[in-house]
Amino acid sequence: MVAAMASGDERSRVPEGTSGAGLRIGVVRARWNAGTVGRLAEGVSRGLDSLGVTERVECSVPGSFEIPVAAKLLAASGTVDAVVCIGAVIRGETTHYEIVSGECARGVQQAQLDTGVPVLFGVLTVENQAQADARSQPAGGHNVGEEAAVGAVEMALLARSLRELKG
Repeated sequence: MVAAMASGDERSRVPEGTSGAGLRIGVVRARWNAGTVGRLAEGVSRGLDSLGVTERVECSVPGSFEIPVAAKLLAASGTVDAVVCIGAVIRGETTHYEIVSGECARGVQQAQLDTGVPVLFGVLTVENQAQADARSQPAGGHNVGEEAAVGAVEMALLARSLRELKG
């Protein structure tokens, strides 16, 4: 059985009029699988640019396993409104894939739950390079980094509005 990717019609759309002007977004980027992650990073830039985000804090880590700690430290620093995490874990011949992909996802989720700062998961967890390429396309194509960046702006704005309710 072949799993289909979400079509363009099934993907979430950012609400019209959404602006990230005035937000500061953190980006945590893995260096492993550099070509794929570079394309995801280009997507993040496109997504943030499209919503008017000009302030960014960027850092890189060796691989996807290290993303959660950097994301948590950045989120807890009080200097960003949201964090986007990008990396690529591609299945190989060992159980390394399951360990890295599962712990990365768990750690990213825990970082946002612990800090209350939105942390978006733009880490590819795929079977092969062709699937990674299909999810890190250039402008106009499917790019998980771009989607995560847009989601980060939306969630940062939501978090801000909910905090304002508190008074």
